[in-house]
This record gives sequence, structure tokens and C-alpha cells, in this order.
Amino acid sequence: MKKVPRLGEKAFEQAAGFLRVRGGENPLDSSAVHPERYQLVEKMATDVGCKVEELLNNETARKKIDLQRYVNDQVGLPTLKDIVAELAKPGRDPRKKFELFSFVEGVDKPADLQIGMKLPGIVTNVTAFGAFVDVGVHQDGLVHVSQLADHFIRDASEVVKVGQKVQVTVVEVDLKRNRIALSMKSKVDLDHRRSEAGDRGPQQNRPRPQGQNIGSKPAQNNDWFSHALQNAKKK
Repeated sequence: MKKVPRLGEKAFEQAAGFLRVRGGENPLDSSAVHPERYQLVEKMATDVGCKVEELLNNETARKKIDLQRYVNDQVGLPTLKDIVAELAKPGRDPRKKFELFSFVEGVDKPADLQIGMKLPGIVTNVTAFGAFVDVGVHQDGLVHVSQLADHFIRDASEVVKVGQKVQVTVVEVDLKRNRIALSMKSKVDLDHRRSEAGDRGPQQNRPRPQGQNIGSKPAQNNDWFSHALQNAKKK
């Protein structure tokens, strides 16, 4: 690595521990142990009466290591514990397993949404009154706190967090006001919403009796989407 042009001592120090060389001359090359600590590990092996390869494959040998003997001004106990932990799992990739995620194909804009659709989504923001979810239509939908679970939830952060992958059901689409209401409940009552939407698909420019919303109930009792947005503006 030091022969690489413009790769200096500092870069080597910061990068060498991340490099894994399988089948290298030194068995520690396939581990996260930094080359600067190879000599320390070799001393550990000698002190317990074995070879470095045995420390990598023999838990009994590793348990014989007295870490306190190797604590000094350059190496502290936490670092020594990390070294021994790595000896137990040489070559392990420290990165989390990548999970492939994709939105539903063909659903690219709010107009493509239909009431009752079940879609995968990613939580983009969490507030006390609910969570905003990206379902791939360039307009986040709101899952009100009352729609986050089948049981009572006081605060959205109890069940969701930013970046979490979720499954949602579309319960309302208002293209005129750019609003998408979603639900994460296992069972969602959509009959009255479908009857209102009819064959025209998502709700758009549909006149409503003043002071009422879908289902002909008082807005303050049933339009939780508007109520949630009003609370957000106040905050």
C-alpha cells in the first residue's frame, strides 16, 4: 500500500485496517487488525504458547490472553478488546447486509395512486402526530398517528423512525391540495371512501358540503389529515 503514489503514512494508518487480504503471507492480513498491531498479536500468541493461526481458530487459546499485560501508553484496554474480538471473526465484513428496496413499478405520480393500494415506502419524517412516507410518487404521504398501528399510539416515534421501510395502504388522495393519506393498520375501512371516489379514481376537484368531509361527518371529527397539518403549521 505504501508503494501507491501519493499514499502517505497518515493515509496508510487510516486505511490499512479496512483492507482484507485473503491467503496473504500473514494470517492477520485477512482481519481488521492493523499492521501496526501485528507484533502485539504475535506476542500474545507466544505468551499463551501457540501460533497466530491458532488464536484465529481456537477460542480456548484466546481466553488465555491476559489483556491487562499489554496495556501501555499506546494501546488501551478498549483497543485490546477490539483486537481479540476481531481475532474471533477474521475476515468478517463489518458493513450491514444491504437490503434491496424498490417502489412499485408504474406508480410514479400521485395520479397513479388508487384508494386501497398497498405499497412499500420509506419513512422520511416523524412528528408527534404522524409519519410522512415516500411511496415513490414525488409527494410524501401522511400516516396519521391513529393509523400507525392496530393499537393505540400516543406518539409516532413509538413505532416508526426515519429511514424505516414500511408497508402502507392508500386511504385518500387529494390531487388539488397535494395530499396523500396513508395507513399502516392491518385492516383499513375503505368502503365509504371507495363509494365516494366511484369510478373516477383518486379524489380530485370533488365538491363537498361545506364543513363536511368524506362520509358526511363533521370535518373536525373525521378529517384527521387536515387536523394534523394544521397542528404542524402551529408548531
